[in-house]
This record gives sequence, structure tokens and C-alpha cells, in this order.
Amino acid sequence: MADKLRFYETMFIIAPDVPEEERNELVNKVISIIKERVGGALEESMGNGGIERWGIKKFAYRIKHYSEGDYTVVYFRADGEKLGELEYFFRVTPQIIRWQTFRRFDIEKKERKSKSKKTNVIEEKVE
Repeated sequence: MADKLRFYETMFIIAPDVPEEERNELVNKVISIIKERVGGALEESMGNGGIERWGIKKFAYRIKHYSEGDYTVVYFRADGEKLGELEYFFRVTPQIIRWQTFRRFDIEKKERKSKSKKTNVIEEKVE
């Protein structure tokens, strides 16, 4: 199971007219969906507990009649087969106006390289 867990990053934008308290509740709801429905775990090594709140930023162009939105980025590990649960939540939540989830191959590659270096160092010490 552990080898099936992949590193993902999801960014979502909440409409700026949603009250701050409700925006925080939406972020917590996304985190609970990642943990409970997707079976993922937040990536603590990315800082801030795997969550980055960027706040309200201006868009380069209007999205759903808004010129700005509240950005949040979440880093987590999960089995890719269950990501549909998270995507479904984003699709049916009207306060979330844009989202993107993608696999972080670059971080996984760095981890594999560092693990192989550690393995080589251990093998050299044994010999």
C-alpha cells in the first residue's frame, strides 16, 4: 500500500464574497475529504502542515464574474484511484470557482534519488 501512495498538490480558489469563516470551513472540509474519503495524509514536510493559504489575489482575467479569489494549496500523499472523491467535491461546491490537482513527479523523483543515495552509503559502510 505504501508504494501506491503518490505525492499530490491541489490548489483551489474560493470566491472572494464568501465570508472568511466560511472560507476556513471549506479549507477544513477539503482537508477532511483528503484524509477520510481519499485516504490521504497531508505532507507535513512541505511546511505549514502541508497547507498554504495565499489569501485573496487578483486574477489575470475574470473567472465566473470574479476578478479575484482566495487561493489555498494543499500538499498530500494518496492513492490516485480515489482522487475522484476530491474532484467531485470541488465540482459540486459552488463557492470553489477553480481548482487543479496534479501529481508532483519532481518531488517523488528527488525522494527516490535521496533514498538510493542513502542505500548506497549503507552498502558502502557494510562492505
